Amino acid sequence: MTKRLSLKSVGKSFQMHLQGGLTLPVVTNVELEVFSGECVVLGGPSGAGKSSILKMIYGNYRCDEGQILIATGENGETVLDIAKAEPRRMLSLRSNTIGYVSQFLRVIPRVSAEDVVAEPLIAQGADEKTAVNKARDLLTRLNVPNRLWTLPPATFSGGEQQRVNIARGFITNYPMLLLDEPTASLDAANRAVVVELVEEKKASGVAMLGILHDLDVRERIADRIVDVTNFKQAA
Repeated sequence: MTKRLSLKSVGKSFQMHLQGGLTLPVVTNVELEVFSGECVVLGGPSGAGKSSILKMIYGNYRCDEGQILIATGENGETVLDIAKAEPRRMLSLRSNTIGYVSQFLRVIPRVSAEDVVAEPLIAQGADEKTAVNKARDLLTRLNVPNRLWTLPPATFSGGEQQRVNIARGFITNYPMLLLDEPTASLDAANRAVVVELVEEKKASGVAMLGILHDLDVRERIADRIVDVTNFKQAA
């Protein structure tokens, strides 16, 4: 298996400028690896630093120390340190290497749901017809009524927007996916669909790192659970 992601001695803290420069430690000495075809879940209570770890990997947060090594290319032949990557390089990684699936949809005005879902796949080189057909298939599986497909998601309920966002995240062909509580607030039927989607990605060799507070989902998809409190205690 390809080692897709490796965190080595990663640390993060925040400086509270409105509180006299107080330093607030988040995590330190984070060590973890994710291989192709497996789903690793970050465990621990709220505030332990799970979201911060995902945001450092995705480049939303800069880490203060350590290395975040991502293997790019189909066979992981090139390794890049995200901790040192320039913003332009991070944008490139987000377009072809790392996907991010969450429960929240950043609504795009006046763009239909099927086009919102299809857009990332088109950006990866798929033709529009193929991408839209796959988008419709995912929307069907996630129980989004077809009468909504040509409407902008801004008009949808929160649950419908969440399912559109999940479809958008899983339509792509990224070798690495970050999962930020995608099943939060979903009913049992749609949680089961997400479990199926994760298993399909694992079977195709995708590496996944996630936060999942739904115990039933976590037990079904997690190959390993990394307790983030081990990194919090030393901070």
